[in-house]
Amino acid sequence: MFERRTAITLSNILLIVATGLLLVLLWQLRSLLVILMIAVVLAAALAPVVDWADRWSIPRWLTVVGVYLALIAGLTGVGVFIGPPVVTQIERLIRQLPVYLELLRSLAENLAVRLGMTQPELLRRIFDIQGLTSWVIGSSQQFLVRSYGVTRGIIGAIFSLVLALVISGYMLAGSENLIKGLVSIFPRPWDERLAAQVDPVSNRMGSYIQGRVLVSAILGVAITLGLSFLGLSEFSLALGVIAGFTNLIPFVGPILGAVPALIVAVSQPGLTFLWVLLLFVIIQNVETYVLDPLLVGPSVKVHPLYQLLAVLGGTQVLGIVGALIVPPWVAGAAVLLENLYLKPKMLAEQQAQLVEYPQDSLSGLPNNSPTLKQ
Repeated sequence: MFERRTAITLSNILLIVATGLLLVLLWQLRSLLVILMIAVVLAAALAPVVDWADRWSIPRWLTVVGVYLALIAGLTGVGVFIGPPVVTQIERLIRQLPVYLELLRSLAENLAVRLGMTQPELLRRIFDIQGLTSWVIGSSQQFLVRSYGVTRGIIGAIFSLVLALVISGYMLAGSENLIKGLVSIFPRPWDERLAAQVDPVSNRMGSYIQGRVLVSAILGVAITLGLSFLGLSEFSLALGVIAGFTNLIPFVGPILGAVPALIVAVSQPGLTFLWVLLLFVIIQNVETYVLDPLLVGPSVKVHPLYQLLAVLGGTQVLGIVGALIVPPWVAGAAVLLENLYLKPKMLAEQQAQLVEYPQDSLSGLPNNSPTLKQ
């Protein structure tokens, strides 16, 4: 008995040591893990096009090359077409930011005096123009730095993005052999079960990314046109791009995208601020009640609270990259949880109930049922 206890204790110690070494290894490879996560999301988003071409007997590698060349050409064209004016408008917006914040403070002080506040200097401390400007610029820089911090600089971030594209291309081109190799390390029947989950997980993750990008593009165009119509054409393109880009982040993205436009609208005469606020309210309601349920909602099937936690957790760890890639991974994990645990659990409970209460199962049959006639 003593020898058996010693063996169990040694095995536990070895298990703990192996787990610790594995965690250390994963921490050292965290950059590669992030690249793999991005590659899987990209592959899932582009998989429908490759699968469609595969049904027409087009070689997968040829389809992958064509898709990536078209994607790169499209992004390059968009960048060349709207990139320079967007950069120019953003630079101008940053230079004008202290002026807009000073005007916002003056309006807040006047409103406080009208409401009877006797200490307007409190607002002056809150609206410290130099401090707010430094905080906004510094927070934006830190937000971006955290996004590529795991890759040791912006050059590393570009290299990581290219590497993620290459890995996702290999995943798409050789998906069948890759899946067979991965599931073969699991014992039966788990190898077959996991292989059956590849398509549902890929569809869920890919549909989420496709819907999110499409909704954000629609809203970016709508906001750009709406702000131009309301008299903010000087910054409308930059504000629309900012709003569309931040809208990729669920929940908090629409709010972040609306703030710069509202700050700029404060400096405009008349009721421009109220019209801009109304524009964003209408657009966000259209997104919430029309676009998201139509393009994103059916593909996610995850409780909004879990989506919000995924966004916040991803942002905390990986910045904007985490806010973009963690939610589709949560959606994919929800498929595994549903198909490998919840559905078998419900089926087992129903079968146990039929065995334990067979008469209750027959009571739901109609009166003309052949079972009851016998």
